[in-house]
Amino acid sequence: MSAPETSRNPDNFCYRHPDRQSFVLCQRCLRTICPECQTQMPVGVICPECLRDQQKASGAPRPRRAPRILRAVRSGDSRPLVTYAIIALTAFVFVVTLIPGVGIVVQQSLAMYAPYLYPEFTGTFQPWRLFTVLLVHSGFWHLGLNMLALWMLGSSLEPMLGRLRFLWLYLLSGLGGSVAVALLGFGTPVVGASGAIFGLFGALLVIGRHIGANITGIAVVLGINLVISFLPLITGASGFQVSWQAHIGGLIVGALVGTIYARTRAIRKKRLQVGLLVGTTVVLVALLGVPMAIYG
Repeated sequence: MSAPETSRNPDNFCYRHPDRQSFVLCQRCLRTICPECQTQMPVGVICPECLRDQQKASGAPRPRRAPRILRAVRSGDSRPLVTYAIIALTAFVFVVTLIPGVGIVVQQSLAMYAPYLYPEFTGTFQPWRLFTVLLVHSGFWHLGLNMLALWMLGSSLEPMLGRLRFLWLYLLSGLGGSVAVALLGFGTPVVGASGAIFGLFGALLVIGRHIGANITGIAVVLGINLVISFLPLITGASGFQVSWQAHIGGLIVGALVGTIYARTRAIRKKRLQVGLLVGTTVVLVALLGVPMAIYG
């Protein structure tokens, strides 16, 4: 995300570190600041200069120099820790699914299978499948490719958006993929984090275009993956299918969330951003009622 074109949008870079992109603004002066320059306050984050001004105005003593271990943590705050946590959790679940006699039960319990969302059809209600599908994979290649993509995309997006926004993006994209499966592949059992991964692709395209970055490479990679999505690929011995429906649903929702972030990045629009994210969630949940109208 560091193309020459980004120089046309200096406001998208930390004012203290011009080589670092960020979508986080100081809640007092509204200047862009990277994770290293952020100080968390009850009402949001502020930059070092505003922190000093606030301390002078209140007459508060300057804080003591932080211990070396704390300074190291703060200076490394730009690490994509949410991305690492998702990868670790997904890998742990995959290891569990390899345990004989246990793995297949876990996989079948966590996979996305739309009829289990409707007690009227199956007599059971298992809404967790909308999200737990992101944790189960059909094989080493399936897991490895998805986690590699997550690491690459998360390393760019998470420091730029912030951890909470990135988590919202990942989960909403995954939900969008699951809803698309319920609408377009009702009786197909699906596993994998591909819906959320495609959502990250969509968000990166939108945000990259918004900040003036060269998105040609991202668009080409996304196009190749979309073509592959429609190939009749059956993965693993369990019969679970990698779903093009989840890919399309995740991509659409990820692009939508990326648009919301790009258009509501100012502090004064924080409530609007939250409202739009909540509204997106409500719409996705409401769409789950469509299969009832079709098959009910």
